[in-house]
Amino acid sequence: MSELKTCACKQKATPRNEEQIKKIENRISRISGQLQGVKKMINENAYCNDILMQICAISSALKGLSGEILKEHLHSCVTESVLKGDEKVLDEVVELFKKY
Repeated sequence: MSELKTCACKQKATPRNEEQIKKIENRISRISGQLQGVKKMINENAYCNDILMQICAISSALKGLSGEILKEHLHSCVTESVLKGDEKVLDEVVELFKKY
């Protein structure tokens, strides 16, 4: 997470540099394309098994994206808050893991 600007965690915002934003946007675009593909498959009455396999791929892609966002959060906002003595952020992470 090098070149991160100062985390604005208190304002519930995470600054990202252009490279990070581009990487996330590319992943989201691929996921969006996969979703459009599933929509097309349904409209073309594709075999259910093929559609389900695409949905599994989309689910995996979303898990990968959320993992990257989580990693970024832990390495930036959470680390910064703990180093500043604010351990309340750890409760937030615990709640996040319960939902994750």
